[in-house]
Amino acid sequence: MPRSPFVFAIAVTTCAGGAAWAQETVNVGMCVSWPGYAMLEVAREKDLIPGYDLNLTIFEDPIGGHSALAAGQIDVYGCTADYIPVAIAADLNTVNVAYLNPSFGVDHIILAEGIEPADLKGKKVAAPQAYIGELLMGLWLDRVGIAPGDVEWVNLNADEAVGPMLSGDLAAAYMYEPWIGTVLAAAPGARSVVNTTDPEMLKTGIFMDSLYMNKTFIADHREAALAVLKAEWDGRQYWHDNVEETNGLIASYLKWSPEDVASVIGTNGKSVEGGNYTFDFDESARTCGVLDGEPPFGLANGSMVSSVALTNEWWVKLGLMTETVDPAAGIDCSLMSDLVAQGYRQAFAAN
Repeated sequence: MPRSPFVFAIAVTTCAGGAAWAQETVNVGMCVSWPGYAMLEVAREKDLIPGYDLNLTIFEDPIGGHSALAAGQIDVYGCTADYIPVAIAADLNTVNVAYLNPSFGVDHIILAEGIEPADLKGKKVAAPQAYIGELLMGLWLDRVGIAPGDVEWVNLNADEAVGPMLSGDLAAAYMYEPWIGTVLAAAPGARSVVNTTDPEMLKTGIFMDSLYMNKTFIADHREAALAVLKAEWDGRQYWHDNVEETNGLIASYLKWSPEDVASVIGTNGKSVEGGNYTFDFDESARTCGVLDGEPPFGLANGSMVSSVALTNEWWVKLGLMTETVDPAAGIDCSLMSDLVAQGYRQAFAAN
């Protein structure tokens, strides 16, 4: 049952000697089944957050999860960062507290067989509305000199775009695997023209997984919020040090195969092309601007604010938003700053 945002659940744990103590329950949401959001499940299963009980829910509905977070039905939420400007404009009771994983080649724009970029004006292009696919399509079209209004937009996810791509109804589409392979195998002349390993796309910082929290949860239960944020990075450290075991754990939780998990987060404890690049704590703290040094991929220290501003700019260009918002209003880096002040550090490379 959904709970009031002002009620913090208590779980009672009994130790071997019979004594009991209260464990605070933190409700955590994942917008979709995705390995990049599963590190708090690793922390839960490996007892990396003593004193707290993590209650995880996979929504398979990003907007529904954002609504639950704003209402206080969950306290913490993993999802894509593209929603931050929308949450600011709607004055939701939520903030982004950390960047987690840049897309490192998951997301592609595929041109249909026989189509060149110069042919796209007046043609249909597909991307899921209000999602990073629409941003990637918009940015790439802009690069080749085509304005959003010069094409006919069709609101389709990757799986829905396969048939229209093969039938010739679409000139281009946002896609990810396995749908890219399906299209390229059936139409060898189709091709990927950009993906999120592109240096110019990476340095925008907008193709990013993010951790959100409810503002009331932070204000009323700051110690718990800090514990959950630390557990996110401790889960990542455990994964880095025990990749095969942890990929299997995540696969079991998500009901994926270990091979599919590895295709997203890799087997080397850091990244995989065509999947995610996993930020360590120091890299994420630098995007927040609370730790000296530069993040990877040409991102500036403190670049989270500019990334949100760029996302807002493109949502206006694409017609999803009508106003320019203050990007800092949707960001709270104070928790990351507190961990830095406590001496928490973490930097890991591929094994």
